[in-house]
Amino acid sequence: QVQLVESGGGLVQPGGSLRLSCAASGSIFSINDMSWYRQAPGKQRELVATISASGPTNYADFVKGRFTISRDNAKNTVYLQMNTLKPEDTAVYYCKINVVTIRLVRYDLWGQGTQVTVSS
Repeated sequence: QVQLVESGGGLVQPGGSLRLSCAASGSIFSINDMSWYRQAPGKQRELVATISASGPTNYADFVKGRFTISRDNAKNTVYLQMNTLKPEDTAVYYCKINVVTIRLVRYDLWGQGTQVTVSS
C-alpha cells in the first residue's frame, strides 16, 4: 500500500510565496509522473504542473514563470514552489503520482489536498 502526505498550504498575501510538498511512502517500486492539480470553489479540477521521472516538466499557461515543480526521487517527494501568488491562485491543491508498487501494480494515487488562500 502507498500513502501520500501533502503539506505547505496556508494563507499568503498577493505577491507572496508558498512551497507545497507531497511525500509518498509505502510499498513503492517506482514513481513515474508526479503532478499538481488545483480546484477552486465551483470550478473543475485543473492541471497545474507535471514532472516526469527523468525530469522534464510541463506547466499550465496560467502558472508559467511563477510556479516551479521539482522532485526528489530519493525521498519520493514532489514540490511546488509558488511565487508571485495571485488571489486567483486560491484553491485546494492536490498532488497526483503514477506509482508502481513492489507487486508491480501501476496506478494513479491522489493526495488529500492542501488549501492555498491568497488574500490581503
